[in-house]
Amino acid sequence: MRLLVIDTSGPECAAGIYDAGTAQMLSLRSETIGKGHAEILPGMIEDAAKAAATRLKTLDRIAVTVGPGSFTGIRVGVAMARGLALSLGIPAVGVTTLQVVAEPALGQATPVLALIDARREELYSQLFEADGASCGEPQALRYEEARRLAEHHGALTVGSGARILDGAPSPQIDSIPLQSIGNIGARLALQTKATPLYIRGADAKPQTGFAVQHA
Repeated sequence: MRLLVIDTSGPECAAGIYDAGTAQMLSLRSETIGKGHAEILPGMIEDAAKAAATRLKTLDRIAVTVGPGSFTGIRVGVAMARGLALSLGIPAVGVTTLQVVAEPALGQATPVLALIDARREELYSQLFEADGASCGEPQALRYEEARRLAEHHGALTVGSGARILDGAPSPQIDSIPLQSIGNIGARLALQTKATPLYIRGADAKPQTGFAVQHA
């Protein structure tokens, strides 16, 4: 299975072609722009397809990050993924940034609580079983609420929010690798639609400090 992978959840705009059979990125294009995702994303997707010697119409599905993250960026990425999926006749699935943050810690026989610094003394959070199955919907929690949730489930905390709970300054950086998005997107049920995830609602101030790193 080959996927087009898109991430515009932060100031970085990224797209690539992922091969689920080999669990490798065949190509990757990424640029930190802050704003203006809509202007460069189409060309970036075209370049990524050419670099992978892949025609978009031969892909099996599209995986796109749906949030939490930048309100405007998420809208751009999801709109592009859904538009391409419709024109190509392939499914588009949505991957939360919390799923991506949790991915490296899965498989250790303990629940994983993914935490992203949401500012305003809140953390975006989502609890996962050791096999990656979600234990609930993403939500915004106060620091003490997140700490109690982790303690109640004996969960391993990961992400920028985990540092906050440990008493360290938040790095305000959560790595969102395209390879992880592709890996998750390849195993998701097709019913997992690419729909924006706005935990705080459309009137929330965008996370201008939300940065991502791609590997």
